Amino acid sequence: MGKLTGKVAIITGAAQGMGAAHAKLFIAEGAKVVLTDLNETEGQETAKQLGDNAVFVKQDVASESDWQTVVKTAMTHFGQIDILVNNAGITYAKSLFDVSTEDYLKIFKINQLSVFLGMKYVAAEMKNAGHGSIINVSSINGLVGGAIGYTDTKFAVRGMTKAAALELAHYGIRVNSVHPGVISTPMIHQGDTDDAVAQFAKTIPLQRIAEPEEVSKMVLYLASDDASYSTGAEFVVDGGLTAE
Repeated sequence: MGKLTGKVAIITGAAQGMGAAHAKLFIAEGAKVVLTDLNETEGQETAKQLGDNAVFVKQDVASESDWQTVVKTAMTHFGQIDILVNNAGITYAKSLFDVSTEDYLKIFKINQLSVFLGMKYVAAEMKNAGHGSIINVSSINGLVGGAIGYTDTKFAVRGMTKAAALELAHYGIRVNSVHPGVISTPMIHQGDTDDAVAQFAKTIPLQRIAEPEEVSKMVLYLASDDASYSTGAEFVVDGGLTAE
């Protein structure tokens, strides 16, 4: 029996990258998964590959009505929601002087507002069930400084996690944040970045960047009953980058 047998999860940003890796591992461990993303083509293909225990919903994570649709889909198809992984996120490699107000609002909506909305609507179903696990994917830039906009929102995810953990604990709902370092996903392989990533990897104590599956194993732990006494905490997956 898998670690998530009998459980139902919603994973945002699951068309590719870390989200797809989370979904694949969750299904291997017995879960049923609602995958969401704006990328409908990739999302449908990923769900198809994962089989009958996966359902895809096209979602703008900053849309309140889309969150209501996702929750309704999960309840209609699978009858319950036990796990939420707020994984969707974007980043900008721009300076403070170059980030427009439009840029800033976009990253705020996708990285921060989406987490609030996800917790708000999913926790309502978890409250009725008397249990649940919410995993908010932040970043090491939710612990230390980085790019403007990205850092701001990832610190906010960390704070929201703690606030929600305290409020939801007496309903049996756990809320934790995961803080990945440099992960081999499409987000960091934008344009001609491979040489820069390889050079940066040399500064990491473990001397390499991580594979998405290495983060997925931490997310799996927090989703499972193995983490039954962990809530309101940060779990870092960064190869030692923030240890110095």
